[in-house]
Amino acid sequence: MRVVLQRVSHASVTVEGRVTGAIGRGLLVFAGAAADDTAEDRDWLARKVVQLRVFEDDGGVMNRSVADVGGDLLAVSQFTLYASTRKGNRPSWSGAAPPDVARPMFDAFVAALARELGRPVPTGVFGADMQVALVNDGPVTIAIDSRSRE
Repeated sequence: MRVVLQRVSHASVTVEGRVTGAIGRGLLVFAGAAADDTAEDRDWLARKVVQLRVFEDDGGVMNRSVADVGGDLLAVSQFTLYASTRKGNRPSWSGAAPPDVARPMFDAFVAALARELGRPVPTGVFGADMQVALVNDGPVTIAIDSRSRE
């Protein structure tokens, strides 16, 4: 699995004019799945997201996690994280899991995030045309891949 995290002051997802998820201070989590991702990939990534220290402590050092600061998570499915631009100018999505595989993986990832955070995690709508609004705080944007574990 791959995620792109953005530390936000607030963020929301709108589908067909209706807000489906919104948070205040926290992390906006764009998540994509490959067909061969495992439960271990999912659980490792959920722990990493919740424990990642990207919020400042009293000394101004990024030393606190979203859980430490009482922040929220907003999860948005995004197959485009698996885009390949190797050949030509049109991205290929062949690295992304097909929707019938990706949807249950994303749902399980959101459940794992909620379990790690200790409260529900709002989301967008899988497969929908979503409008994502956010104020990136910092800016702080981090990409994590469960396969490289960097």
